[in-house]
Amino acid sequence: MSSPSPSIERSAVVLLSGGLDSATTAAIARAEGFRLFALSVDYGQRHRFELAAARRVAEALGVARHVTVPVDLAQFGGSALTASIDVPQDRSDQDIAHGIPITYVPARNTVLLSLALGYAEVVGAADLFIGVNAVDYSGYPDCRPEFIAAFEQLANLATKAGVEHTLRFRIHTPLIHMTKAEIIRRGTELGVDYGLTHTCYAPNEAGIACGRCDACHLRLKGFAEAGLADPIAYQP
Repeated sequence: MSSPSPSIERSAVVLLSGGLDSATTAAIARAEGFRLFALSVDYGQRHRFELAAARRVAEALGVARHVTVPVDLAQFGGSALTASIDVPQDRSDQDIAHGIPITYVPARNTVLLSLALGYAEVVGAADLFIGVNAVDYSGYPDCRPEFIAAFEQLANLATKAGVEHTLRFRIHTPLIHMTKAEIIRRGTELGVDYGLTHTCYAPNEAGIACGRCDACHLRLKGFAEAGLADPIAYQP
């Protein structure tokens, strides 16, 4: 990735999952002059490869601090990402765009943003970055602009810093209205190494992407539309 800005004054907390979107979001935050405090969450996801990817991305970005917090949402289940439920594969664009898929993790972004908010209040960061997207997305209700606006309001009501007006929290969603191709082009401009990232919902034991789940489908479509080669490996 490209070198950080020489004059970094403000701090920001960025949620770093290890995926393409969060890596791009973090690179955008850094390009805007923020000193990054990265947060990854071990929420009981079935595949650990994304946490390793998050560590790689954080190192490449040169973040000030990278924290991984365990919160076992697998205790609840209810998602193909946290329970023994088959991940859908080979779905069409129309299928992906319709309804809320079984890969939705109940309240995940609410939990993640709450943890990021606590981290931000401690380090004195008024700005939180999350890589949600409402264009090329899989129907998740916690990726919509309405949710982000509501959480930002909550952040300023539910914290000491907000009540005492020492910080005015802002939730930044730089990707929310971008297509996957636009995200990839922007990240490429910023020097993001997408070979460090992990996207797949159903990798094999070696962590190789399946190329057939919704996440792989949207990633591959994005690279194709951007006219770029995806640097990661896929299962034959």
